Amino acid sequence: MEVALVTVGDELLAGDTLDTNANWLGEQLAERGVTVRRILTLPDDHAVIADRVRAYSEDFDAVVVTGGIGGTPDDVTMDAVADAFDREMVVPELTLAAVEERLAELDEAVPDLEIAVDPRAEAAVPEGSRPLLNERGLVPGCVLENVYVLPGIPRELKAMFETVAPEFTGERESRFLYTVEPEANLVGALESVIEQFDVTVGCYPDPEAGHNRLKVTGTDPETLDRATAWLKECVGASETPVSRSEDGGEEENGEE
Repeated sequence: MEVALVTVGDELLAGDTLDTNANWLGEQLAERGVTVRRILTLPDDHAVIADRVRAYSEDFDAVVVTGGIGGTPDDVTMDAVADAFDREMVVPELTLAAVEERLAELDEAVPDLEIAVDPRAEAAVPEGSRPLLNERGLVPGCVLENVYVLPGIPRELKAMFETVAPEFTGERESRFLYTVEPEANLVGALESVIEQFDVTVGCYPDPEAGHNRLKVTGTDPETLDRATAWLKECVGASETPVSRSEDGGEEENGEE
């Protein structure tokens, strides 16, 4: 399964807010064997969102869109996704009831707080979509065709994603190895293991830790085992993080 992630918000592009959602979703999907092919951050621009969602929906098995689904003027994501599929916005009884219940809970918890909210506007989703109720917030998400629209607030995103997580599956697995060999010295071995075992290999230097981390990825567990065993023998890689000691030798990193 190949997926594209789209995070929406002017604040992300301006650096006002750190985009932790894409990182978290990438980890969750990778754990499920899913391949994330694109991560794209877009402004709160109706036309741009609709265009990219439409294109990614055709190019990938699924698209996960986060952010911009609230009730403020800059929250245009839901309308844009509806336009991407030429759908109208509708108010299902399910989402309206959920929004009204949530507002009642807030009113009971903080009776002096006046919340100027139009429940129908908050509960609207694209026609024909599958609503996703927001257990940690107010505004629902939805699934339209192969596009999943989720909140941008991390705690709301995580809770809502868990309700659809079983729908994301794949066969990709990864193994991690560590070596103190300089990255330049690994080129030949990495090219060889890719050619021999039909896997992908990423090399990620970590100067502070004093080692290179190797990520070996494929779809067949036995092939991955053979590839990692070959790398262990060829470049002295280890499943345990190691670092270069001050005297030039190797030492394992661990708890004292």
